[in-house]
Amino acid sequence: MIAAAGTFEVLARQVLEACRAHGVMLATAESCTGGMIAAALTDIAGSSDVVDRGFVTYSNEAKMEMIGVSKATLDAFGAVSGETAKEMAAGALARSRAGIALSVTGVAGPGGGSVEKPVGLVWFGLAMKGRDTAAERRLFEDNGRAFIRAESVRTALEMALAALTDQAGGP
Repeated sequence: MIAAAGTFEVLARQVLEACRAHGVMLATAESCTGGMIAAALTDIAGSSDVVDRGFVTYSNEAKMEMIGVSKATLDAFGAVSGETAKEMAAGALARSRAGIALSVTGVAGPGGGSVEKPVGLVWFGLAMKGRDTAAERRLFEDNGRAFIRAESVRTALEMALAALTDQAGGP
């Protein structure tokens, strides 16, 4: 079951307002969430003044072609890694008009997991102009694909809000 559109409405509105307060646009680079972060933001009327674009880069080829993730990074670390999440976020920032970019790559299940990268492992990237690109790792409970994807959307929006709030004392 996919999360209802309104599930992230309050958090998404806060992110949009924080972007407006800082005069920045936002871009996303999504793999395991398949555009759900961008959808949560664009479900809100008037979001077009803040949301620049979203890249759905589900395949490794899309990650390389659309947002410039290097083949060397994918070969060395895999699609589900902090290194790839950072390159995804940095690539989305570089290929957009955004001042902040979020990325997400993970194993949503039910299959595809391994001992090293189990179902529920998700890496997030955050890139902002004038700051070092950061990556964060989360391991969500394997409560199903919809749960992992929804938690990934929530986490990404929370990361964006925290980064914008921390910037110059916050809005």
